[in-house]
Amino acid sequence: MGLSKHRDRLTVRSLPGSALSTLTMDLVVDGNVITGTWVEQTEPEGYYRGARYHGAIQRLAEPTGRKLSGKWVGFGRGMEMNTGPWDLIFLDGSTSKATLEKYNRAP
Repeated sequence: MGLSKHRDRLTVRSLPGSALSTLTMDLVVDGNVITGTWVEQTEPEGYYRGARYHGAIQRLAEPTGRKLSGKWVGFGRGMEMNTGPWDLIFLDGSTSKATLEKYNRAP
């Protein structure tokens, strides 16, 4: 995932080659509290058949800023509300071509 910061705003985007579905997050930082929204466009030929899901997310940043831990909420295929844990862990600050290629692939 790629992350960019502008003032108190964080934008998170999945790298285009990392999966057949795409994920975006638009977040606001207030101290160590990070709140915002997420959107997933699922893969067209997968189980969810290209469905678009979205919801809210809230995280707490560890003092080092290298891990954001929190929870998400959103709706499921049957229009039920779901929630669960969701962590982001800082792996590499480089934006070099080699680093991006390292992470821009399916797991």
